[in-house]
Amino acid sequence: MIPSPTSSPTATVPDRPGFAVLWKRADPVLLASAAIVAALAVLAPDQAAASLAFTGEALRSIAPWFALSVLAAAAAKASGADGLIARAFAGREARMVTLAALFGALSPFCSCGVIPLIAGLLTAGVPLAPVMAFWIASPIMDPNMFVLTAAAIGIEFAIVKTIAAVGMGLLAGFATMGLVGLGRLADPLRRPAQSACAVKSARKLLAPAPPAWRFWRDPARAQIFVAEFAQTGWFLARWMAVAFLIESLMLAYVPGDGIARWLGGEAWLAIPGAVLLGLPAYLNGFAAIPLVAGLIDLGMNPAVGMTFMVAGGVSSVPAMTAVWALVKPRVFAAYLLLAAVGALATGFGYLAYRALG
Repeated sequence: MIPSPTSSPTATVPDRPGFAVLWKRADPVLLASAAIVAALAVLAPDQAAASLAFTGEALRSIAPWFALSVLAAAAAKASGADGLIARAFAGREARMVTLAALFGALSPFCSCGVIPLIAGLLTAGVPLAPVMAFWIASPIMDPNMFVLTAAAIGIEFAIVKTIAAVGMGLLAGFATMGLVGLGRLADPLRRPAQSACAVKSARKLLAPAPPAWRFWRDPARAQIFVAEFAQTGWFLARWMAVAFLIESLMLAYVPGDGIARWLGGEAWLAIPGAVLLGLPAYLNGFAAIPLVAGLIDLGMNPAVGMTFMVAGGVSSVPAMTAVWALVKPRVFAAYLLLAAVGALATGFGYLAYRALG
């Protein structure tokens, strides 16, 4: 019997990934950059060349600070320093809130990286108030962001943003303590872990192993360092490149006098608008650095830019997704409300400081 073509092994040809599969695998940040450059090449070739030159020069000028920030993040991951965060969640609740706000603002970990830790802390019975303090402070500032913000906007702006992160964390933590005391935010988790195994695993997060500061002596930790360096560097490079590209278009097409008139003249009126714009519109804290720097160059009051950055940082997609997935809607609403109040206080506080100075 002669086998038919459909039954013959030689007739089977492996499927190649179609356009839909390739599209799903494509990097959205790279696609956005390519789309911008392609549109400029067709509509404004001279501006395309100018924007590419601007982006390249901006990346070159920030390269030393960029490398320093990526090295710090990779070293922290490889050494196991992320376990130090859990030590903030021990002791009296007021002490936990204070340390959680400090650790959140100063630790070199993004909101995505601390999601398992936060879930474990809540499951293990850590009070909501210090968790809320950490949640609010963590997305606003970290060492990577501090270095890049200082390089792009200025050291004063970076320091004020760090103080704002700690202050907003403290405000959120102690306000949550009061709300819990009134019975408003009891039982915060959507699906509390019931199994003994889940609770035991969560409690392990509260007793982490000490960091291995000389991680390069351990081949496994050295591999973690290399992998984290590549992953973090690629993540930041993509976002910074597209942000610098957009900044070049702002400088070319956004009228400076209009920015000064809309956002620079009456900053006390623009600050609430910056909160309303920042909370729903924000995507990535690193991409905002060049954009806000460009707006400040065009005449926007730095206090308005600060307000937009801190409001948007808390409502970044990873941070909001983590909160929504873990806690009940009323806790999520409290999270956004406390973020908005903290952002308003930051903006008006920075505005008053600049006026007095």
